[in-house]
Amino acid sequence: MSSNTTYLQMFSTVSAAGELRLELVEKAIPKPEASQVLVRIEATPINPSDQGVMFGMSDIGAGKSSGIGKNPVFTAPVSEQGLRVMKARVGQTLAVGNEGAGTVVATGTSELAQSLAGKIVAVMGGSMYGQYRCVEAAACLPLLAGHTAKDGASCFVNPLTALCMIETMKLEGHTALVHTAAASNLGQMLVRICQADGVALVNIVRSEQQAKLLRDMGAKYVVNSSKDSFMTDLTDAIHATGATLAFDATGGGMLASNILSCMESAAARTPGAYSIYGSVKHKQVYLYGGLDTSVTTLNRGYGMAWGVGGWLLPNFLAKAGMEVAARLRTRVAKELKTNFASHYTNEISLTEALQADTVRQYYAKHTGEKYLICPQR
Repeated sequence: MSSNTTYLQMFSTVSAAGELRLELVEKAIPKPEASQVLVRIEATPINPSDQGVMFGMSDIGAGKSSGIGKNPVFTAPVSEQGLRVMKARVGQTLAVGNEGAGTVVATGTSELAQSLAGKIVAVMGGSMYGQYRCVEAAACLPLLAGHTAKDGASCFVNPLTALCMIETMKLEGHTALVHTAAASNLGQMLVRICQADGVALVNIVRSEQQAKLLRDMGAKYVVNSSKDSFMTDLTDAIHATGATLAFDATGGGMLASNILSCMESAAARTPGAYSIYGSVKHKQVYLYGGLDTSVTTLNRGYGMAWGVGGWLLPNFLAKAGMEVAARLRTRVAKELKTNFASHYTNEISLTEALQADTVRQYYAKHTGEKYLICPQR
């Protein structure tokens, strides 16, 4: 902050000329309205969903930084194809950051708002890559005694996504899950809560190092997609668990189709489960991430009882209702240092987040790696 009345906020813009511009802008610190609180943001994670807003379809490898001090700027070229894909956002200046945590430093006049004065809260609501954020008091999740802003910085996106995967499973009548990119922070959370809730989980990873990580956590079914025996191993695991629902973080390529094929092969092992239209039980894969940006390819060799669709946390929460959301948030707060603990590869400032070398490090999205921005640094 340059004074007691202003703060820095990160914004992303894609120009019609084909340039991505990520920068810090000085803004006036807002005053909370009656039902609002002002949060001094002290920790906010870089999630893949954040990077989609930050960088869009730009060429990060050709990106560069300029400016010094509090005025750094990261720019990167955007191809003509990228501009076509992002046509709806060209020319718009978008605030960045889905979630974060910090201390309530000012409140409105409502009883709920004033009850949060001085407390450390977690918040989900956009514009979190800034030093301050004014939000509705009802949107805040007060952390328990002994929990820091760093503990609570990632307590919405990953924890609620993992919990809502299980809620989706129950709602749609499935009994077990398949999860890809399973060694990620989110994947490790899902392993822990499935163990706690007695849910059978098939974990798909890309290396033996990742497989060992999950097995050391107690994961029973871990399948390595880089092995020649992948399809057989996955079919065996699906047959053992009865999983007919999968959440795929990669999005592109053949993985969703391969999962459906293995579900069909597993079903065919059960006498009476097969018909001329394939297995009767519905098989579903939800794409909830885009780690693989290539085209999603389906070979349709798994009968007629199947589906592939998109899945987003906010959409599911809106469908599930406020009662379910409140129940899940309460559980996250209670288990913040156990089942929902996050681990960070590095902690950086807002200005460091715009340095080209650092950008390329966290943009790589290596499994299990996660960066934390500390806006007050």
